[in-house]
This record gives sequence, structure tokens and C-alpha cells, in this order.
Amino acid sequence: MTTTATLSPALTDTVLTRFARRRLAAFAVPLAILAYLAYAAIAFDIAGLAGRARMDNAAVLLADFWQHKTHVTRDNRTGALRVAIDGEAKGTYPPDRLPAWIAAEGDATRIDLGHGHVVTYDAEGARYDVPGYGLIDIRQQDGGLRLTAPEPLPDWINASDSRVSVTTEAGRFAYTRAKVETFRYQPGWALFFFTLDSPFHYMSWPEIAASALWGPRVDPGLPNIAAMARDFWTNAMWRHGDVIWAMFETVLMAFLGTFGAALLALPLGFMAARNMMPLGALRFGLRRVFDFIRGVDGLIWTIVLARAFGPGPMTGALAILLTDTGSFGKMFSEALENIDEKQVEGIRSTGAGAVQRARFGVIPQVTPVLLSQVLYFLESNTRGATVIGAIVGGGIGLLLTQAIQTQKDWEDVAYYMVLIVLMVMAMDSFSGWLRRRLIRG
Repeated sequence: MTTTATLSPALTDTVLTRFARRRLAAFAVPLAILAYLAYAAIAFDIAGLAGRARMDNAAVLLADFWQHKTHVTRDNRTGALRVAIDGEAKGTYPPDRLPAWIAAEGDATRIDLGHGHVVTYDAEGARYDVPGYGLIDIRQQDGGLRLTAPEPLPDWINASDSRVSVTTEAGRFAYTRAKVETFRYQPGWALFFFTLDSPFHYMSWPEIAASALWGPRVDPGLPNIAAMARDFWTNAMWRHGDVIWAMFETVLMAFLGTFGAALLALPLGFMAARNMMPLGALRFGLRRVFDFIRGVDGLIWTIVLARAFGPGPMTGALAILLTDTGSFGKMFSEALENIDEKQVEGIRSTGAGAVQRARFGVIPQVTPVLLSQVLYFLESNTRGATVIGAIVGGGIGLLLTQAIQTQKDWEDVAYYMVLIVLMVMAMDSFSGWLRRRLIRG
């Protein structure tokens, strides 16, 4: 015997409606996401941003992260030759100690850029021999420049009556009526340890090690290893002494702001906890104050305090303190409301007062939670102090902002970024070790 089940028309319509809704929802979500992305692209002018982007400038700046350039400049009016790393006066080579790839003899200067690229300066003009292309010859004529090069000119040659610039994989070359300049790129951060005025710059690493151990003194008043430390610390190009002090200021801002906020928020947290403060109006008022402080971003408080107290690291520490007081006050009060009341009652049965109950019945319970949160905020504020320092003019953030604004020494930007990452990693390791020691024992 066979039984056939049939659905009623109303039930069939319900099933079909549910199926249609599910299919519609499956298509509606992707369509909504695509519509939002399209709106965001129009609202933020993605097309205009792409059109304004200067990828050639970005490539140059990225290259400067890991390499340096040596400027070889000849004044076409006086014939004076100047060779300087990154164009810095503090990185100018003495005339008798030019790099091996530069040969200067009389008015002629030959620059070997490597891979067959050779630039030659003379009293009449300059020549650039490019392998696979030919000779680019530039001469001054009738108040302008005469360029002789194989036709047609490639896009890496930009020529006009007053300027000729050439950009190849070997370097850059620019000629004007006032001067001719060649840039040779080399990997590494030049003069990171010793500048050109230090005798240790001209030593190899084995020679430096031998000089530190048993070599004759370079400075009669100091051992060689002390003279090396002095030359490194006072390096005029990289300013290691100033950088280390700026790092200390950054950590100090984070430390003072975080722990100052914790000390301030602890009694306020007791006053805002329901099981600690019987006055409801006071609890409500404190909680609204915490919400107000937390609701305004820390960068806004930084700007306000900078206008009120002036720039400086202490202003940055106050901005961190003010912002974290609201966050700590809320967290501390919630932690106090979740304690085990049995321990407090046990302390109360001994006749202990309110302060003693808080000291021996409450604080031991919440210490691990509070300490963990404070140390976590210290890690975060160490990184945030970099941005705050850029606003208030202190710490490593100030040096980083100055280096970015100049768009000249981008290897300095890379140096500061590496130090910031190492500082955050060190603070993370230190806070983790401190948590284990204080919480677990």
C-alpha cells in the first residue's frame, strides 16, 4: 500500500516564500557590499588619488630606506668639485680622500657608476656614456645647453634649454648652467658608525678591532675604545646621542602617563563601584566623568593640553594620564564590583575597618587583573607616545616628523622606525616578564 503526502496550498506558499527570501538575502549582502565599496571609492576620490600619486617619487623614497647616495657636484662657474654623502656638509669628502670610483685630475673628473656607466666632467661640459645606448654629450652654448645624443631620446632623458636630467639604473645625472651633479646609489646606511672627520672611518673592521685592543692611541687623552664610543655617540650625521635621549623621553612619557593614571584611577574606582560606595549620585557622576574622558580621543586631549601648557614631553605624559584615567576608572570599578564578598566578610568579622578590608580583602583579589591591564596599556602607550611626541614636540616622534617633512634623509626615517619597533618589542617582553613575576610569583 502506497501513501502519497501532499502539501496544502498555504504551506506550499510558505515554503516558497522562505526559499525566495533566502535566495534574495544571498544576493542582497554581496550587492550591498559592492554598493558600499562603490560609494566609498567615489566619496574618497580614489580615482583622483590614483591620478595624483607620484610613483616615481615613491620609488626614490623607498630606495632611500636601504641605500644612500653620493653627490658629485661641480660648480660650472668656478670649477670647484664637491663630493658629499647625501649632499650633507657633514658628509663631505676631503679633496685628498675621494672615493676610489672618482678620479679627479685638473679640470677633468671621471665618475665610474658601475656596470659600464661612466660620467666625465670637464671645463666645456659633461658626458655620460650609457651602455647599450651611447654617449650623451652636453655643452654650454649661447647662454643655453646643447645636447648631443642618439635619436630618438628615451623617456629616461629629460632635456630642455636650461636643464638636462638622466635617470638610469646606475644613478642620476643633472646638468644646468650653474652646476652639474651626479648621484651614485650604494646599499647601506653610510657613516652610521663614524663620520668622515673620525680616523676610524678609514679603517676596516679588522683594523678597528686591532686598534681597540692593542693599537696606538689615536687620541692621546683617551683609549681607542673610548674614542670610538665618543665618535659614535657624537656622530653628526646620525645623531645617536640625540636619538637615544629621544627614545628615553618616549618611554618616560608612556611610563609617567600610564602609572600616573593607574594611581589616580584606583581611589576613583573604589568611589565608582556599587559595592564600595553607597552614594548613588557620586557613583553616577564619576562614571559619567570616566565616559567623557574616554569618549574624547587621546590625540584631541594632546592638542588641547599642548595649547594649554605648551609643547614638551611632560605635556605628552599628561595627555596619556588624562586619557587612561577614564579607561582605568571604568575597568577598576567593574573589577571591584566582581570580587568575592566572602573574603571581605571574613576580614570584617575580625573587626577590621573599611581601609583594612580594602587592603586585605579587596586589593589581593583585583591586583592580578589591574596589573595586567596597566602593563598592557603601558605597551600600547609606548607606541602611542611616538604619535603624541610628534604633536607636543618631544621624543622620537619629533625626530621622525622632522625627517619625514624634509623628504631628504629617508634613511633616517627607516632608522627611527626600526628603533620604534625594537622599543615596542622590548617593552612587550619586559611587561610579559613583569606580569609573570608579580602575578604568578
